[in-house]
Amino acid sequence: MAAAEAAKTTVEQFTTASNVAFKDGVEKTLAALNEMNAHSKQNLEAVVASVTAATKGAEALGAQAMAFSKSAFDNQVNAARSLAGAKSVQEVMELQSAFAKTALETYMAEMGKMTETVSASMKESMKPLNERMTAAVEKLQAVR
Repeated sequence: MAAAEAAKTTVEQFTTASNVAFKDGVEKTLAALNEMNAHSKQNLEAVVASVTAATKGAEALGAQAMAFSKSAFDNQVNAARSLAGAKSVQEVMELQSAFAKTALETYMAEMGKMTETVSASMKESMKPLNERMTAAVEKLQAVR
């Protein structure tokens, strides 16, 4: 009888310990899944922020390009009018030379502005992704 009682007690203890271990395992798994979901949501938000910043940069670059194209066209029309009104070959050469110099300087300045716009856009669009990568690396280092 004592042996049966001891076996019964052992089975009850084993069952209780198994139930507690199973419950703890389920709770840990659910906590890990919740954390993974939160991490995934933050990653998605970072991607959306990155794409939004890139889109704004592309819009700004497009607007700059359109403004430059309009300005360049207007300058070319004005230069053509000036050339058409020239009185001599010497005057044509001087006008053409001045136009070419101005056009090149304007082009170089505009390319500098566009490069700055692209650079700023890239920096802004990569910022949310870099922040997420930093957070992931910090989390991995904390686990060690």
